[in-house]
Amino acid sequence: MAQYFEIKAVNPGYLLFYRMGDFYELFFEDAEVASAALGIVLTKRGTHLGQPIGMCGVPIHAANDYLNKLIKLGHRVAICEQMEDPAEAKKRGSKSVVKRDVVRLVTPGTLTEDDHLDARSSNYLAALSMVRHGETDFALAWADISTGETFVADLTAAELADEMARIDPAELLLTDATRALLTERHLYPPAWLPIATIIETVDSEVAMPLLRQAFAADLFDPTSLSRASRAALGALVGYVGESQKGRRAPLRPPVTEATGTTMAIDAATRSSLEILQTQRGQSKGSLRHAIDLTVTAPGARLLASRLAAPLRDSKAINRRLDAVSRLVDDTLLRARLRTDLKAAPDLARALSRLALERGGPRDLACAGEAIAAALDLAEQLGRQPDLPENLQKLTATLAAAPRDLATELAAALDDDLPLLSRDGGFVRPAYDGRLDEERALGSETRAVVAALQARLMDETDMRSLKIKHNGVLGFFVEVPAAHGAKLLEAPFRETFIHRQTLANCMRFTTTELAELEGRIAQAHGAALDIELSIFTRLREAVLAQTLGLQALADALAELDVTAALAEVSATRAYCRPQVDDSLAFAIMGGRHPVVELMVKTEGQSFVANHADLSGSEGEGGGSLWLVTGPNMGGKSTFLRQNALIAILAQMGCYVPAESAHIGVVDRLFSRVGASDDIAHGRSTFMVEMVETAAILNRATRRSLVVLDEIGRGTATFDGLSIAWAAVEALHETTGCRALFATHFHELTSLAKTLSRVSNVTMKVREWEGEVVFLHEVGPGAADRSYGIQVARLAGLPDPVIARAKQVLDVLEQRSVGTASSKDKASVLDDLPLFAHRPAPAEKAKDVVHEALDTIRPDEMTPREAIEALYHLKKIRDDARRN
Repeated sequence: MAQYFEIKAVNPGYLLFYRMGDFYELFFEDAEVASAALGIVLTKRGTHLGQPIGMCGVPIHAANDYLNKLIKLGHRVAICEQMEDPAEAKKRGSKSVVKRDVVRLVTPGTLTEDDHLDARSSNYLAALSMVRHGETDFALAWADISTGETFVADLTAAELADEMARIDPAELLLTDATRALLTERHLYPPAWLPIATIIETVDSEVAMPLLRQAFAADLFDPTSLSRASRAALGALVGYVGESQKGRRAPLRPPVTEATGTTMAIDAATRSSLEILQTQRGQSKGSLRHAIDLTVTAPGARLLASRLAAPLRDSKAINRRLDAVSRLVDDTLLRARLRTDLKAAPDLARALSRLALERGGPRDLACAGEAIAAALDLAEQLGRQPDLPENLQKLTATLAAAPRDLATELAAALDDDLPLLSRDGGFVRPAYDGRLDEERALGSETRAVVAALQARLMDETDMRSLKIKHNGVLGFFVEVPAAHGAKLLEAPFRETFIHRQTLANCMRFTTTELAELEGRIAQAHGAALDIELSIFTRLREAVLAQTLGLQALADALAELDVTAALAEVSATRAYCRPQVDDSLAFAIMGGRHPVVELMVKTEGQSFVANHADLSGSEGEGGGSLWLVTGPNMGGKSTFLRQNALIAILAQMGCYVPAESAHIGVVDRLFSRVGASDDIAHGRSTFMVEMVETAAILNRATRRSLVVLDEIGRGTATFDGLSIAWAAVEALHETTGCRALFATHFHELTSLAKTLSRVSNVTMKVREWEGEVVFLHEVGPGAADRSYGIQVARLAGLPDPVIARAKQVLDVLEQRSVGTASSKDKASVLDDLPLFAHRPAPAEKAKDVVHEALDTIRPDEMTPREAIEALYHLKKIRDDARRN
């Protein structure tokens, strides 16, 4: 317990997994927490200060499963291992305690094992710093420890929340002072609370030696960063080093991300458009799920990264599109590449595990397989003429893969590999002669002993001589008692040493047998030692080429994304967008990429629509479409699909349309749907206004704005006034390209006074009292919203629907929209009181008509027809009497 307290004191805030033999034990409060979280039994072991000590434990072999559950629940765990063999501790005294120490701190942002990670998603650890000089500057550093990718960016306060939403880190490091400032400025959203880890200090001067130690001087100069960036990156590097307890994580030289290089998308827009996940937190139904046809986990992670941060450089976008286009046009090449890519494992994460001494034989094999796949892919691409620039660069990187290393790994590693190197059995037979000898001795014991027994039988001429084994004597030679005396005499007494005499037999040993026994006992250990030395040598050979292999891993992922986007584009009739630096936004026959997939699975077709928001600098900006029409008519789908088309185009993908011309969008804003934040005192309308304010304050002429139902959360005139003013601001002040959906039909009059405003509507048809939604966008304005018809489709009771129609008729007749409050009140006072009328009783069955339905005149003779007529008359008469 003294040792436990000492180790626990050094690691406050962590659940201590304290190694005791084959179990990790937890004590005191840690045991109570873990017992409740894991659903395991809480027991007691000994006492402390007169109170029983709570205890629970998990077996070593199943620890990963329990650890994974604790991390997902937000706990942090310190792994405390036995640092010596218990036999060594006993040499110091019978009551000596085995030396133990924490070998790793496990937190949500420092995971590396496949068991703990989503293979197709990045797992970022982020660190936030601030520097005050007049205005406060922020810097954010983030890294995926499992792949080594590292980034850093200087940010303004306005950009901070957007960048955090894009990165979506698993853990955020910051100081109390930074958190207090963010809270004071209302820049600390609730989503950051569960991922925050408070650290003591973030200092740019303290960071310098950490950064120089972490990154090679020829690859990265810390002085090139701002003070805030150095501080954030230093905090991240220091935290990683502390969590890994001396093992150096293979962090790559940090990439400095300049603001303005990617499309800015705020958190509300990401949620509204469901880019990476739906608003319910599910992958299925998101844009990512719809277009992710990657065949490797690294490719899936890169695809998600590109979706989260579409480019703003039209030249870089078109270089990506050129690569996709080349593979769209060559179906056979695309298919061969995707087949070969399936053989490429997750090299980046394997390298990270090897560097942190958590890798095993399978990670070594992963490196060899990735190199082999890269060389095959390079050969495929190298035979192709006229490759675009991006594919040429990928081919060169893939072709530079170290073939000799792959050959060595393939020769050394067996086909069936264990997870851990300590299990042994992973080196291929005939790779190492000395290992083969030890294995032969260990695994072929029976054959070796049988050969010795046969030789001794020949030398002594005793067919009854046997070599046996038991736990007391070990190996021994046994002969019948009658023959034992022979072995005690010359010349055999020089060879055979008497061990034991029994009633029916005598037992002997020989020097050769004793040596053989010792060798057999040591064979397994010796074989394992040789294998471990081979593993160490191969591991060092792989890590010596870390930088080149990381570049290779990146190239494989990029090729996978390119081929996957080409597959999506070719198989779903997407078109290549024209992307430039204009203010164009002309989409012909645009479709929603997610909804289109869903309706196709139901055997239906998606209704495509045009959208043209193009403008020019000379005209003052882009166009603004006012979209009216009924609920359920497709307004929200139409709005969202155009925003998603912009994202797909700027990430370098073809788009679901007949044609598309898109001027680069610098910021994308989407305010579609209703939500509230009751926990922080914000109603649905307040959230709506906060998000609308962000749009109006931050949108530029090159932005794309998608707004739906602004002002509907408050009184009619208040909401109409806000919506009216917002449209004017977007047109006159911002000049952005915008889609503005509304049920305030009064807004359509703005098209007469604002030059770049146009009215479009979702088309509907009425047929025999039913509303048919055509989901088509056409010019003009809707004359009504069909809300009552939609309410009836939703299942509102018939009396409620009837009453609503009654009220609507009166209000429309008196034109309430121009009446005073007093007039409106008097109109509604004249309405008859609402009366709930029960549904009419079912009509009694018409027995005559039911009988008539059973008659088949064409199959009856005249006599049968007369009889049927009399039968019907009788049924009618009986019914009248009853």
